[in-house]
Amino acid sequence: MAKKIVVVGGVAGGASAAARARRLDPGAKITVFERGEHVSYSNCCLPYHLSGMIEDSDSLVLMTPDDFKTRHNIDVHTGKEVTAIDRQAKKVSVRDVETGETCEEVYDKLILSPGAFPLRPRSISGIDKPHVFTVRNVTDIRNLKAYVDRSEVQDIVVVGGGFIGVEVVENLKEAGKNVTLIEGLSQILAPFDYDMVQILHKEMTDYGVRLMVSGQVTAIEDEQVIAKQGEGEVKIPAQAVVLAIGVRPETKLAEDAGLTIGVTGGIEVNHNFQTSDPDIYAIGDAVEVFNSLTHKPGRLALAGPAQRQARAAADHINGIPCANKGVIGSSCVQVFGQKAACTGLNEKTASQAGIPYNFAYVIPTDKPGLMPESNYMCFKLLFEVPTGRILGAQAISRGAADKRIDVVAAMITMGGTLEDLRDLELCYSPVFGTAKDVVNIAALVGLNLLNGQYTQVPVSKVRGLCESVAYIVDVREEREYAAGHLKGAHNVPLSRLHERMGEIPRDIPVYVHCRTSQRSYYALMYLKGNGYTNVQNISGSYLGISLYEYFNDKALGRERILTEYNFN
Repeated sequence: MAKKIVVVGGVAGGASAAARARRLDPGAKITVFERGEHVSYSNCCLPYHLSGMIEDSDSLVLMTPDDFKTRHNIDVHTGKEVTAIDRQAKKVSVRDVETGETCEEVYDKLILSPGAFPLRPRSISGIDKPHVFTVRNVTDIRNLKAYVDRSEVQDIVVVGGGFIGVEVVENLKEAGKNVTLIEGLSQILAPFDYDMVQILHKEMTDYGVRLMVSGQVTAIEDEQVIAKQGEGEVKIPAQAVVLAIGVRPETKLAEDAGLTIGVTGGIEVNHNFQTSDPDIYAIGDAVEVFNSLTHKPGRLALAGPAQRQARAAADHINGIPCANKGVIGSSCVQVFGQKAACTGLNEKTASQAGIPYNFAYVIPTDKPGLMPESNYMCFKLLFEVPTGRILGAQAISRGAADKRIDVVAAMITMGGTLEDLRDLELCYSPVFGTAKDVVNIAALVGLNLLNGQYTQVPVSKVRGLCESVAYIVDVREEREYAAGHLKGAHNVPLSRLHERMGEIPRDIPVYVHCRTSQRSYYALMYLKGNGYTNVQNISGSYLGISLYEYFNDKALGRERILTEYNFN
């Protein structure tokens, strides 16, 4: 008798699982129930319809129910919500969303891919007003675009600075709207460290976005949003509001069926993505995953892992075992002209996991400086102490940040160390990169730190050094110093260090910096070679400090510690 497989939910998880199951078993009866209007669409591309980059919303739909039937002999029913699971009888109850009519469908194996739903906090007054939108599917983005394209809608508030919120902001701004982004935390894009994300804060404000961090929306009115920031209250014009506060896994169906829910709120699954009922599988945004770096459960709402989970579940149903190595969390996003990517752990998550770590923060160019379109790349590499195991990385640049993070993600997956990354042989041409790539340079710096060749001070500590009148040496050339420098810094150019070394004290702490940390590293090693034991390098150096302080000075209204912001 043909095996009966029922899939609840479509998109990256459910649709992929159904298609894989068909490839493995041509005779199986496969049925997909999707509550929404579309079963297979590019949800990651949704925000780009707002700017017109994707002109036709129909192109967001990848496959229709008819396509599934003709290509794969899979029965897909949209507008059908699975409301209950009878595990003993092995059947599900299905309700027609339009008519309310119900029916039942039996299964041999059941795959749950219900996804996650956008949060709408009930604590915010006016949260259900008709001009308040969320972005989850094609219908949502069509409704939002139709509304904001009206001439009277010029001011839009986006609540939440995660990946979706940031992409919505960019595309609304590209569409010519006045956009305010309100984020409850002190930064947008939580997977990035605070020192790195300042670059993206600056990019947003440079492009005219009003950015409010540490802000809490309290009420949504017809023409404005009311938010708290610190002790004050701010009123922001808004004819439309987009909520991108976060998502919660859709677990009600699983809970009602008595399936085990994990400690993080997702459906608990084993390494084959079976739930506590071996005939029921769960995949995608609704499940709890295993983090291979922290060895702890977590949640990860990304399309790539969902598709791999879908394949694994379909494989196991057909007798193929799964080698589940867990997840590390790799993401990328474009913020106007900047490209940002990250993988693995950041400082916050490494600390929470109790993993001893250090990091290398470098700002080399992504191509030789004499090449057209050569760009600085801010790159941060986290590694475990004392093993040198690579824990994570973040890159932000107008160049190919994603390429470098993909390299590190591969190294993490293979258990790579700083030595492995240092010796990694990568393809090279001046058109694409440098002979010693950004990732190789970061590994070299990391090894110097791990092996105690020198110590460093992060950019986040420089304000404290300036305010305490610490002895800071700027080894850039005099013209660079004149264009902008740290207040109170002593200019001793690297080119003259051998003749002016005597000016640098030996009896107090000395902090050395240049533009990107390369010349300051040369200076530090020269001083060490001449008996200095009191010198530390400033990680990221002048460019990193400038990027870090720029947004903070403006947002917090505090006194500058630099004479100018010299980003060129």
